[in-house]
Amino acid sequence: MTASYPALRLRRTRASAWSRRLHAETVLTPADLIWPLFVCEGPSSGGIIEQPIASLPGVSRWSVDGIVARGREARDLGIPCIALFPYTQPERRTDDGREALNPDNLMCQAIRALKDAVPEVGVLTDVALDPYTSHGHDGLVDAAGYVVNDTTAEMLVAQALNQANAGADIIAPSDMMDGRIGMIRSALEADSHHNVQIMSYAAKYASAFYGPFRDAVGSRGLLKGDKKTYQMDNANAEEALREVAMDLAEGADTVMVKPGLPYLDIIVRVRQAFEVPVFAYQVSGEYAMIEAAVAAGAAERDVMVLETLMSFKRAGCSGVLTYHAAHAAKLLGG
Repeated sequence: MTASYPALRLRRTRASAWSRRLHAETVLTPADLIWPLFVCEGPSSGGIIEQPIASLPGVSRWSVDGIVARGREARDLGIPCIALFPYTQPERRTDDGREALNPDNLMCQAIRALKDAVPEVGVLTDVALDPYTSHGHDGLVDAAGYVVNDTTAEMLVAQALNQANAGADIIAPSDMMDGRIGMIRSALEADSHHNVQIMSYAAKYASAFYGPFRDAVGSRGLLKGDKKTYQMDNANAEEALREVAMDLAEGADTVMVKPGLPYLDIIVRVRQAFEVPVFAYQVSGEYAMIEAAVAAGAAERDVMVLETLMSFKRAGCSGVLTYHAAHAAKLLGG
């Protein structure tokens, strides 16, 4: 007698490519991507300056004209938003990070240029003091080297308003100070920036995966100590939910988990607990590991990039900040 099989064979729907596409539970498109870009000074006469970043192969700092060119590229690829991070010259870095409040700093120059050239592309701006401080911390430090919360938050409010006045679409505080979301939201409303969004780095962990980013913004080697008194302990998950709840109550429109792949469990829990748009930042160390694996012949870039990005979507992300954004968009047909 012929052995009987169950009525359902799960391999049926996987047997052909068209059927796999038809039954895909998760979809990844260029519209799910945010492209982080680094801004550097350019010649006063204009023109594009590119500064490759050794620890982020394939990623460069760009002068404002180059950032505009990347903005046009994002538009043509179907990437809806870019994120800006400045490389501040050492002579402009101070203990109090006051360059963050300069209405003509690199960030503001790039925002204005982008909104003038490609207004249909969203501009997300980082709110934190580490690109501007001489000590490399995200906030102001006291005599003991402790990052003080409330005076830092006041600086962040001024920084956020400076960026909003320049035309930023999304303000993204990455500092992890308590209470800063509510203060920034109130200030934006009072200044008639009613439609400027806040994407809070709500669950940002003190991570070993940020090294190449610090090269990109020029803060590596400046940092005294670490950031564990304000960024989250990687042992904690329930605390992440408390952080997210606080930021949503204070007026965040969306929240972010950072880093990405090592914290997929946090993404899942945040999405399930709050049912709000959740974003992940596939950070510099994650990008660098993929590129190192490719350089060593241990992996194939295209499939690895798409598989990792799909994992974020599958975990519940509305979108992903990734340095592979342009490459992924090309693969996805953007």
